[in-house]
Amino acid sequence: MSKDLIPLHIADISSFARHLNGQLKTQTETPSHLSLMNMLARASGFRNFQHLRAAQSAQTRLDAPQDATLDFKLVERTLNQFDTAGRLRQWPAKRSVQELCIWVFWSLLPAQTTLQERDVNGHLNQAHLFDDAAILRRSLVGMGLVERNLDGTDYRRIEQAPPPEAREVIRRVQGRRQG
Repeated sequence: MSKDLIPLHIADISSFARHLNGQLKTQTETPSHLSLMNMLARASGFRNFQHLRAAQSAQTRLDAPQDATLDFKLVERTLNQFDTAGRLRQWPAKRSVQELCIWVFWSLLPAQTTLQERDVNGHLNQAHLFDDAAILRRSLVGMGLVERNLDGTDYRRIEQAPPPEAREVIRRVQGRRQG
């Protein structure tokens, strides 16, 4: 059976050494393996080794992707369509990539707000480089992400939870837009 690796990160080696030295001075004989692990954990700011192990286990769970079924290859292909400023460079050829790109545009529209076509175009034009807001509007409506009147006025974003891949793309594109 393999052992779990439990990393120990020490912010201040001087303080760590001082605490460890203080604990070792109280020992009359060589500490056992468990006693030494507890001393190391206490010197680094934990109550004992079990506290260190529990903290590391929780951090591992929190750092793990929440959805292990996420198609990272599709996310990567979609992100390749955006420039470093988070703007869509061209209309993608693959339908699956198009749909994830459309979710990004959906996220840019204000929630619970009725917009005119020119307002929607304003939001969309800031986020793409190929000067075709009409295809983006039609795709938003076609995917059921936006509703509009029959005469093409009064657009309104339909609130819903994006699929996991879309959430990941939205998060990363927003990071590009902010940074």
